[in-house]
Amino acid sequence: MRVLVAGATGVVGYPLVGVLRARGHEVIALVREGSGGRAPEADEVVVADALDRDALLPAVRAARPEVVVHQMSALRLLRDDPPEAFARTARLRTEGTANLIDAARAAGARRLVAQSIAFAAAPAGDPVLDEDAPLYVDAPDPGWALTVRAVAELERQVSSSGLAGVVLRYGTLYGPRTAYARTGATARSVLAGRLPLPGDGSGIMSFLHVEDAVGAAVAAVEADATGVFHVTDDDPAPAAQWLPHLARMLAGPSPRSVPTALAPRLLGWFMTHQLTSAHGAANDRARTALGWKPTRPSWRDGLGRE
Repeated sequence: MRVLVAGATGVVGYPLVGVLRARGHEVIALVREGSGGRAPEADEVVVADALDRDALLPAVRAARPEVVVHQMSALRLLRDDPPEAFARTARLRTEGTANLIDAARAAGARRLVAQSIAFAAAPAGDPVLDEDAPLYVDAPDPGWALTVRAVAELERQVSSSGLAGVVLRYGTLYGPRTAYARTGATARSVLAGRLPLPGDGSGIMSFLHVEDAVGAAVAAVEADATGVFHVTDDDPAPAAQWLPHLARMLAGPSPRSVPTALAPRLLGWFMTHQLTSAHGAANDRARTALGWKPTRPSWRDGLGRE
């Protein structure tokens, strides 16, 4: 099949291009102007910004994809400009998704696979939630509320696009080029002793290795199923387990304990939420409908090792 990967220079998009080509697909990499030097080896490279509708539509139409894969974010900006990273990512999930859907329809594509996140659920109900759990659109933190509303809008647009739509809600990514890589931002914070454990560390994380994120995207391209799927490993775990483990793997200091009430001042609202009250995500539907399962079933075997 002819598959267009939007966001082909990203953490998932870059290796995805190579895996799709290895499986015999003809792959078009969609990248922004100025990103061509970071583009993966693809059958074609198309340069257009998803936020520039007038440029995107003719570029995608000329590429004639059968399947469009949306892996776009601006999280590469996190180190230098976090507010801009989140604001631009929200625009890519709303305006960018709308433009990409219109371009895909104009090009005659039949299928759309889009990246979302598995940790946007409201912190209520069972410790590990399925895809029917409500999203945290009314989160008390304005930045996180903006992010979750953008995620909800992306998922709504994909589901109502008229294409065979699949939303992959990735767990917290670890592995090469992620914040949880040995050289990533989170790992650096752990090594510097800047990531304490608030309260009892009961917030639950569902992790996902980058290779399994790629595998799920391939499965979604090749399957007939549609819908929203959690794509996570099989081992959701509280911060009280994974954070000390990460520190040990990095040969860093053990995380110090701090009162939960103090954590927002030290870590910000979002990280405090993740460490104290977030819920995990169950991957049963992805296993059943997409025929996918993680090749790395537990973060315990890889987090902090690469």
